[in-house]
Amino acid sequence: MENPLQVIIDTDPELAGLIGKTRETALSQGAIPLKYKFLIAMALDAAEGAADGVRMLAMQAMSEGATKEEIMEAVRIAQYITGVGSVYTAANGLKGIL
Repeated sequence: MENPLQVIIDTDPELAGLIGKTRETALSQGAIPLKYKFLIAMALDAAEGAADGVRMLAMQAMSEGATKEEIMEAVRIAQYITGVGSVYTAANGLKGIL
């Protein structure tokens, strides 16, 4: 899958570097284990309508040991807070990986 920010990387490497640094800071090992950070980010992407982000973050969460049940509980939380639209986004992002 192509990096969704490739056009930014190609045309504004400085901005791409700042985005990368922010991601590194937010999604590195810390007080919250990586599995949970990825699940939180996945729920936020579902709420924002970013199906590709849901897919990538769910795969990263699973690589850190998240179960299908944990992924679905994160989707339930997104639905509770932001509504059923997040479930449709999550369904699109999770096709073929759960």
